[in-house]
Amino acid sequence: MDKDYIHIILADDDEDDRVLFTDAFEELKINTKVNTFNDGVELMDYLNSPDAVLPNVLFLDLNMPKKNGIECLYEIKANERFREIAIAIFSTSSSEEHIEETFVQGANIYIKKPSDFATLKKVLSDVVTINWQYYTSGLNRDNFLLRL
Repeated sequence: MDKDYIHIILADDDEDDRVLFTDAFEELKINTKVNTFNDGVELMDYLNSPDAVLPNVLFLDLNMPKKNGIECLYEIKANERFREIAIAIFSTSSSEEHIEETFVQGANIYIKKPSDFATLKKVLSDVVTINWQYYTSGLNRDNFLLRL
C-alpha cells in the first residue's frame, strides 16, 4: 500500500453499526482512516467523484435502502477504476444465496456481523491485516466466508 495508513470505508444504513465500527478501529493499533456512508447511493456518489480517495478495503452491508450492497458490488466490479479495492461483505445475513452471489460477483470475503464488540475488533483486525493476495490469487468458496 502506497500510503502511511489503510483507508477503510464502511457503507451501512445502521447508525449504531457505523459507530461501533469506527470505535473498534479507534481502539485497534492499526493506522487506519475510516469513512462511513449511510447507504449505497452515498457510497457510489463518493466513489464515482473524480477526486475520491479510493479505499484499500470497503466493508459493504447488503441490506441498505436506496441502493443495496449487491447493487453496489455489481457497479464496483464493473468499473476498472475500482479493481484494486478489496471488498468485505459485512452483513447480518448468513443466507447461502447472499454468500454465493457475492462470491460469484467478486467480493473478497464475507463476514457475518459479530454480536459483541470484542469479536468485532478481532474480526476487523484480522480482515485488514490479512494478506489479500491470498484471497485474490487463491480464492475459493471455503475461505470466502469468515467464520467466527
